[in-house]
Amino acid sequence: MHSEPEARRRGAFPSTHWSVVLAASHADGTTGQAALAEICRAYWQPLYAFARRLGHAPADAEDLTQGFFAELLERPILERADAARGHFRSYLLGAFKNHLLRERQHDRAQKRGGGKSPLSLEVGKLESRLVTELATQQTPEAIYERSWVVALMDEAMHRLEEECRHAGRRELFQKLQPSLERDAEAGHYADIARSLDTTEKTVQVMVCRMRRRYLELLRSVVLPTVGHPDEVEDELRHLLKVLSE
Repeated sequence: MHSEPEARRRGAFPSTHWSVVLAASHADGTTGQAALAEICRAYWQPLYAFARRLGHAPADAEDLTQGFFAELLERPILERADAARGHFRSYLLGAFKNHLLRERQHDRAQKRGGGKSPLSLEVGKLESRLVTELATQQTPEAIYERSWVVALMDEAMHRLEEECRHAGRRELFQKLQPSLERDAEAGHYADIARSLDTTEKTVQVMVCRMRRRYLELLRSVVLPTVGHPDEVEDELRHLLKVLSE
C-alpha cells in the first residue's frame, strides 16, 4: 500500500474518520490547509459534473468549481458540517449549491475565486466521460452521485495499481484489470493464462484475490465520507445501486 504522503498527492483521504477530516477544516495552519486542499482534489469531478448538468459551459463549470474551492480554502465553510446530519457527499453538494446561488445573486462571475485557481483540473478527460451522461434526462443530483461513485472507484483502482507496482506485479495488474471491472468474456482467462504461462484456474484465483483486495481498498476510500465506520457497507450498497441505474 502506498504511503500517506503519496495518497495525499493523489487526492485521496488518509484512512481516518470523517469527523477527523472535518476537524481539519479550521484552516489556521499548514495541516488544516493541506486537509482542505485534499478535499478539493478528491471531490472536484462530481461538483464539476453537477455544474455541467445545470447547463453551464465547460469553462464556466470549471470557473465555478475553482471558485468554490478557493472559497473553501479561504474561509472555513465546513465548520458547520456535522457527520450526524448525513454523508459528506450530501453536505458538500449543499455547500456547492449555496455557492452557485451566491454567485447568481451577486453576479460575480468575473470574480469567481478572486482570479485564483487552487486546483489543476483535468477537465478534458472528464468531459469525454460525461458526454453520454449529459445527453440523458438525469437530474444534476443524479449526475453528481454517479460521478462521485466513479471518482471513488477510480481512486480505489489506482491504489490497487500502486500496490501491485510496489510489489513488482504491475504487468499482472494490467492484464487482470479488465476482469476486475467486468465479467470476463469467453476465453479471456485462457488468453491471460497463455500470456503468463500458467493455468486458467490460477488466473481465476488471482482475479478473485485481486477483486477482494479492490473491494477492501474501495471501503477504505468510502470510510472518511460517512459519519461512522458502521455506515460503510450501506454506503457501498447505495453507490453500487447508483452505478447500476
